[in-house]
Amino acid sequence: MKKERENKNAVLWRIFLKDVFICSLGAYGGPEAHYGVFTDQMVVKKKYLNEEELVELIALTGILPGPSSTQTIVAIGYKIGGPLLALLTMLVWALPVLILMTLLSFLSQFLGNMNLSQEGLRYIGPMAVGFIIIAAYRIGSKVITDKITLILLIMGGVTTYFIREPWIYPLVLILGGVVSVITSKEKNLWNRVKISPPWIYLILFEAFAIGSFILTLIWDNKIIHLFENFYRYGYLVIGGGQVVVPLMYSELVEVNQYMTNQEFLTGFGLVQGLPGPMFSFSSYAGGMAARGGSALIQVLGAIAGGIGIFLPGLLLIYFIYPIWESLKKIRGIKISLKGITAVAGGLITVSAIILMQKSGFRIDNIIVMLITIVLLFTKKIPAPLIVLATLVAGFIV
Repeated sequence: MKKERENKNAVLWRIFLKDVFICSLGAYGGPEAHYGVFTDQMVVKKKYLNEEELVELIALTGILPGPSSTQTIVAIGYKIGGPLLALLTMLVWALPVLILMTLLSFLSQFLGNMNLSQEGLRYIGPMAVGFIIIAAYRIGSKVITDKITLILLIMGGVTTYFIREPWIYPLVLILGGVVSVITSKEKNLWNRVKISPPWIYLILFEAFAIGSFILTLIWDNKIIHLFENFYRYGYLVIGGGQVVVPLMYSELVEVNQYMTNQEFLTGFGLVQGLPGPMFSFSSYAGGMAARGGSALIQVLGAIAGGIGIFLPGLLLIYFIYPIWESLKKIRGIKISLKGITAVAGGLITVSAIILMQKSGFRIDNIIVMLITIVLLFTKKIPAPLIVLATLVAGFIV
C-alpha cells in the first residue's frame, strides 16, 4: 500500500514538473505576464489550485523581496509536494534559461550585432497582453465581491499606473488589506492560531547575507564579491526582474565597470525575448562581470549570479509558506486578504495596459492580442502552441 502511494506521488510529481516546464516555455514578459500563463496551466487546465489561492500567493510574493513569479510557482510546488518538489520546481522553471543566459555571456558581442532576434520577437508583447487580460478577467470575477473590493481593484490599478516605483507595490497591497479590515463589521478578528515557523530557513537567509558580506571584507575574490552583490540584489528588491535592473546597472556598469553600457543593454534585451524568469539576467551579468580569466571563472561568475539572486527569495518562501495556511485561519488576516487580492487584481489588470503601450497600439499588435484572447478563452489551442505560432509569425510577417 505504501509503495503504491509512493508510485502515485512520483507520477503526480512528474506530471506537475512537466506542467511547470510548459509554464516556463510560455513565460515571456515579466511576472505579470507569467501570472497569465500560471492561471491558464495551473488553475484552469490542471486545477492544482483555484483562482483565489493563486491571487493570494501573488499578493504574498508581492510584498516579499525576490523574484515574485518564481516565488509564486515555487510555492505551488511546495503546496503539491513539500520542500523537495518546491526545489525541483525552481530548477525546472529557471535552470534552462539560466544556462542559456550563461552561454550568451560568451556570445554577447556577436548577438548584439544581430537585429533578427529582436525583430522576430516583436509579437511576444501583444501575445503576453492577451494572457494577462484573460488572467485579469478570471481573477477579477473572483476577487470583486462588493463595492469595497471593486474600489480597491480600481485604486490598485490607477495608483500603480501613475506611480511606477518599486515601493508602491507592497504599499498598495498592504493598504488594501488595512482598508478591508477597517471596513469589516466582523468582531474578534485576531483569534489565535498555533504556528511552527521553520526558523532554519530564516537563519540560513541571514547567514548567507552576513557571511558573504564578511567574506568580501577578508577575501578579495571576484566570485565571492559577485555572489554577495547578487544575493543583496535578491533580498533588497521587491517587484520582479524589471525593478532590479537599475541597481545592477549602477554597480556593474557605472561603479565597477565590469561591462559596457551596450553589453548590459544587449543582455537585457535578449532576456526580454526568452521564456522564464527575468532574474535569469543575473547569469549573463555575472558571467560578463567575471570575464578576463579562464572560461571556468566566467562560468563560476554566472553561477554565482544565478544562485545569488534566486537564493534569498527561495529561502523566504520556504520560511513563509509552511505557516501561510495557518496564518490565513486568523479571521483578521482572512478578511485582509480580500482587500489585498482585490488590489492585486488591479495590478494585474493595469499591467496589460502598460505592456501594450510598450509594444505599441499598431493594428498587427492588436490583432495578435485579440487572437490570443480568443484562443485562450475558447481553450482550443494549448498555450505552448500559441507561443510557438507567435514566434513564427514574428519572423515571417
